[in-house]
Amino acid sequence: MTTISVLLVDDHTVVRSGLKALLGTQPDIAVVAEAASGEEALIAAAEYSPDVVLMDLAMGSGMDGIEAIKQLRGRRPRQAIIVFTTYDSDADIVRSVDAGAMGYLLKDAAPDEIFSAVRGAVLGKSVMSAPVASRLFQQLRNPDEVLTPREAELLSLLTQGLSNRDLGKRLFISEATVKTHLAHIYAKLGVDTRAAAIATAIRREGMR
Repeated sequence: MTTISVLLVDDHTVVRSGLKALLGTQPDIAVVAEAASGEEALIAAAEYSPDVVLMDLAMGSGMDGIEAIKQLRGRRPRQAIIVFTTYDSDADIVRSVDAGAMGYLLKDAAPDEIFSAVRGAVLGKSVMSAPVASRLFQQLRNPDEVLTPREAELLSLLTQGLSNRDLGKRLFISEATVKTHLAHIYAKLGVDTRAAAIATAIRREGMR
């Protein structure tokens, strides 16, 4: 029997201990390392090369889970990472998937759901808690529901490489208003840069 090695990343010792004990009941899953921050996760991943990383999102003042996921995937593009968190907002879900997470589980997930997610991640399967999967599906099915019509129009125009001034002229609004709309779009999409917003717009167009 092949054993699946797991790295637990959470800043709460109690959570890690409970999860480790839970996973320890499965003969084919072994927790090989723990980390309390994004920085520690990078070190542990480099040392133990785990098959799966279970990653919390918010971990104090250091590197958060999203950045840790990006860096882990940058170092090991095929690294299986599952978000394990209490946060279920649309922005957190989208940011996690965009960063490279293969799964998204809420901390109230049933044990069997967690076991299946770990086993599935090794096989390249994406696994999400039912409420998360439902919300993500609805968002992808009806992406413009997240944005106002004006924001959706501006997001589409971003892919044409227009400057803020050009966007303002095209939509007959001021540059200040363009900036305000962009700030709202970034917040709703859970992105921080123009490039990330454009990438999201292109991906959405491909889903239509």
